[in-house]
Amino acid sequence: MDDANWTISGKVRAREDGDGLIIVVDGLTSQAKYYKPLIYEFFRKEWRGARPTWNEYAVDIRMEYTGDPPWLDLDNLAKAILDAIKGYAFHDDAQVARLLVERHAGERERITVTARPLPAKPQTHGA
Repeated sequence: MDDANWTISGKVRAREDGDGLIIVVDGLTSQAKYYKPLIYEFFRKEWRGARPTWNEYAVDIRMEYTGDPPWLDLDNLAKAILDAIKGYAFHDDAQVARLLVERHAGERERITVTARPLPAKPQTHGA
């Protein structure tokens, strides 16, 4: 992974991608609660990117593992990550209109998070 345009600190890296945000966390643990302070502190101390908008967002969380799949509840992982990126990727996790969380075998253990604002819905006015 090319380090250009990435903000990197320890196991966490992030970069803006158009109007979206990509976050990568290297390594896995079976404790979903580990990720919230790790990612939150990265954003609090290191991130100098753009501030979020009030759009609705699509968030994709992809956990890659090697060997046997880790014993980790994906719903707990999603909640920890959404809480950690609140205020940086979006203002409030209630803005997440689409959430995809998946686990895949990969070449290395990592979690990749992509958060993108959805296109604004056209305003409809009553007759």
